[in-house]
Amino acid sequence: MGRFDGRVAIITGAARGIGFGVAERFAEEGASVAVVDLDESAAAEAASRLPGAKHIGVGANVAKAEDVEAAVKRTVEELGGLHILMNNAGITRDNLLFKMTEEDWDLVMGVHLKGAFLMSKAAQAVFVPQKYGKIVNVSSVSALGNRGQANYSAAKMGVQGFTRTLAIELGPYGVNVNAIAPGFIATEMTDATAARVGMSVEDFRAAAAQANPVRRTGEPADIAAAAAFLAADESSYITGQTLYVDGGVTLG
Repeated sequence: MGRFDGRVAIITGAARGIGFGVAERFAEEGASVAVVDLDESAAAEAASRLPGAKHIGVGANVAKAEDVEAAVKRTVEELGGLHILMNNAGITRDNLLFKMTEEDWDLVMGVHLKGAFLMSKAAQAVFVPQKYGKIVNVSSVSALGNRGQANYSAAKMGVQGFTRTLAIELGPYGVNVNAIAPGFIATEMTDATAARVGMSVEDFRAAAAQANPVRRTGEPADIAAAAAFLAADESSYITGQTLYVDGGVTLG
C-alpha cells in the first residue's frame, strides 16, 4: 500500500527538475499525477515516464485563468478527482534593479504568484466540498534576499505569505497548505544560472555545496521527500508553515 493510493495530484512545472522529481515520488507512492507544464508535449512525455497508476500531461500557462481552469477540469475528469496540488512552476529573469525591466518583473510575478493564486483557487473549488485537500507551494531561500533577484525574491516571499493566509482560510474545510523553500538544487534551471555567470556546471555546484553545512548540493529527490510528507495524511496537523530544505545554508 502506498500512502497516495487513490489520490490524484496536480504538479505544475513538472516536465523536468524539481517538479518531475516530485511527480516520480508521488507516482511511486500510488498517486495518479497530472503533469502540468507550459510545453504540453514535454508534459505528456514526462507523464509517460512515471511509474504506476494512470498519469496525464497537461499543457497550461499557470498565469492564465482559462488554462488553469481547463487543466483542473481535465484532471478531475480523466483521473477521477483531485486531492493534492503542488504549485512548483517557476521562471527566473535575474538582473540588478537598475537593469530589470517591467517585463522581467511581471513575468516572474505572473508565474510564481498569480500562478499559485489561480491554481489554488481552482483546486479549492474541488477541495472544499469534499472536505479534503493538500496544497504545497514552492518558495525559495531567495525569499530572504538575493542580489540580482528582486523580482524572484519578492515573489518567493509572497508565496510564504500566500501560504499562511490560505492555511487560515482553508483549514476549517480540511485543507492543509504549506510551503517548501529549497536551497540550491541541481536542475536545468541552476545549470542555466551557471552558464549565465560564466562558470562551469561542476564548479557552480561545488561552490554551492561548500556554502552549506552538509557540504553537498540538493537534488530534486530532497524536495520530493519533503513534499511527500506535507502532502500526506501524517502531516494533517501542520499548516501554514514554510519548510526550508537547504542543507542548512540559512543557518548562517
